[in-house]
Amino acid sequence: MFSSIWSDLKREFSYGNMVTRIVMVNVVVFIVVNLLWMIMKHTNGGVLPALYNDILHFFCMSSDWLFVLTHPWSIFTNMFLHEGFMHVLFNMLFLYWFGRILGDLLGNQRVLPLYLLGGIAGAVAFFISANLLPYGAGGARFALGASGAVMAIVVASGVIAPDYIIRLLFIGDVKLKYVVAVLVLMDLILTAGDQNTGGHFAHLGGAAFGWFFIYRLRQGSDMAIPINNFIDKIYGFFEKFGKIKGPRVAYRNPNLKRKQRPHSVSDNDSEFDISHQERLDDILEKIKKSGYDSLSQEEKEFLFDASKK
Repeated sequence: MFSSIWSDLKREFSYGNMVTRIVMVNVVVFIVVNLLWMIMKHTNGGVLPALYNDILHFFCMSSDWLFVLTHPWSIFTNMFLHEGFMHVLFNMLFLYWFGRILGDLLGNQRVLPLYLLGGIAGAVAFFISANLLPYGAGGARFALGASGAVMAIVVASGVIAPDYIIRLLFIGDVKLKYVVAVLVLMDLILTAGDQNTGGHFAHLGGAAFGWFFIYRLRQGSDMAIPINNFIDKIYGFFEKFGKIKGPRVAYRNPNLKRKQRPHSVSDNDSEFDISHQERLDDILEKIKKSGYDSLSQEEKEFLFDASKK
C-alpha cells in the first residue's frame, strides 16, 4: 500500500502543475514537522523539549537581524513551514484555488516565481514591522507559513481578472475582486489586533508584491524570467552530475529568444512565436480592461492552451 501511495505521489509531482507541486511540498514538510513534534514529546516524558523549538526556529524567519544574517536560508524556508493543521489547510486551499486561476491566465511557469517572491516580500514586511512597531518589542519573534506567498498569488489573480466569477459555499457566485478586497481589508484591520500581528503584516507584504508583479508584467517586465532561469541553472547543475534525471523545461523570455535566433529556415517559427505572443498580449490587455468574462470562447481556449506551454 505504501509503495503504491509513494508511486502516486512521485507521478503527481513529476507530471502535475506547479500549484500541485508546491502544495505537495508544503504538506510533506507539515507532516515531517508534526512527526518530529510527536516523537520528541513522547521521548521526553510527554513534555515538549526546548530542542524542538530550536529546530523549528532554525528554518523560521526572525525579527532579529543577526539571526537573519546567520540563517539566510530562513527567508525561503519559512514559506514552506507550517505547524498547525488549520494554518496549512487554509493556506493550501487558497493556494490551490487562486493558483489554478493564475496558472490558467498567466501560465504555469509564473506560479512558482510569484510564490517565492511574494513569500520574500512577506518576510521583509514582517521583519520591518517587527522592528518598528511596539508588537515586536521584548525579544526576537519568529514567522512561518506560506500566507505571504499565497496572498501574492491571491492578489495577482484578482488584479489580472477582477471580474472572474468564483462560487463560494453558502454565498454563491462572487466576482474575484470582491473576495480579494475582503481578504486584504481583513488583514489590514487585524494588524491592530493582539494576535499574529506580524503575520498580518506579512500577508500585506505579499499582497502588495502580487499587485506589483502584475503591474510590472503589464509594463513589459516579466519578473518570473530571472527566477525561472536561476532555477533552471540549478536543475541543470544537478542533472549534470546525474542527481536529477528526465526531461526539464526552461522558461525563457520569448522576445529575447527571437533576438538571438539567426535568420534561417526557422524564421517561420520565429514569426509564429511573434504572432502567438502578440495575440496573448492582446487577450491579457482585454482582461485588464473588461475582465475575463469579456473573452470569447475561442480566446478562453487560446489562453488555456497558452498556459500549458
